[in-house]
Amino acid sequence: MILAGGMSTRLYPLTKQVPKPLVPVVGQPNAVHVMRYLAGFGYDQIAINVHYLADAIAKRLGDGSEFGVRLTYLHESELLGSAGAVKQMESFFDEPFVVVGCDDLTNFPLDELMAFGAARSAVATIGLVRTDDVQEYGVVVLDPNGKIVGFQEKPAPGTERSNLVNTGIYGFTPEIFRHIAADAFVDFGKNVFPALQTAGEAFYGFEASEAFWCDIGTISEYRRATREVLEGKLRLGHSGAMRQPGAKVDPTVRVEGNAFIGNAVVGAGSLLTGSCVVSDGVHIGANVRLSSSILWEGVTIGDGAVVEDSILGLNYRVEAGNEISGQVLAHDC
Repeated sequence: MILAGGMSTRLYPLTKQVPKPLVPVVGQPNAVHVMRYLAGFGYDQIAINVHYLADAIAKRLGDGSEFGVRLTYLHESELLGSAGAVKQMESFFDEPFVVVGCDDLTNFPLDELMAFGAARSAVATIGLVRTDDVQEYGVVVLDPNGKIVGFQEKPAPGTERSNLVNTGIYGFTPEIFRHIAADAFVDFGKNVFPALQTAGEAFYGFEASEAFWCDIGTISEYRRATREVLEGKLRLGHSGAMRQPGAKVDPTVRVEGNAFIGNAVVGAGSLLTGSCVVSDGVHIGANVRLSSSILWEGVTIGDGAVVEDSILGLNYRVEAGNEISGQVLAHDC
């Protein structure tokens, strides 16, 4: 199941127009990357809950067949939390299954996660990675056998009991539904997991030390994910300098760094430096300087403008000669 019902407020103003599952990472909505990731491990029957801008999600993702899966939608008129959403789809799951967030960008080894849990008869297994800075994440404490013995939510620097963080990638057996109340707001991290740990259930954490994982649900992590995909740290079918067949790039354009250029126009004398994404439908005028920036679909940048270290949302316009630095700009509606 892909969890996709949230309001995406941490990505405002970008997500006032675009729901988080459709936030683009190097030319494709992240939910598309998630579906292809799941399909790569044999998960082709996928449930997805939707709430905020649900119609836009369903229109873009369809039945999932374009991406090698079959999607079943849960339309939530009222959000019931991460576990509450999964509970509503209980009849969908008659064998061990995985839950992934729509904001996870990863190559985490699901086969190893599920095998680890199965070997221990685990009701639930959390995917874990190590990070030096844990203050924005949920920290997990394990015993020597991998059983979960404690949690910390966003610990202050110096107080962390571990540098293992919860990725939001979970493996469950159907037994998990006995631990989730029906018709109530229930969150895995706040309600279900602490209860499992307190009760001494077979509840484990599996560390994948070499896995790439990024939660694109914040501006800073969205920037990092984009940069590292362009650098080739996660393979999404393309990396490094990329140019789509429909791109119209003037021969005098210079690209210094890693850039993805979709079906877009880049005018004469322009310079792209650092890690840049130029999405479909973007029009960059002549003599523009673009540096370490992400342009969503339909952005227009006038002649001679400078855009550096910025993210511009759907159909945003920068007038000729203007300079933008360190901004996240998008239309409200």
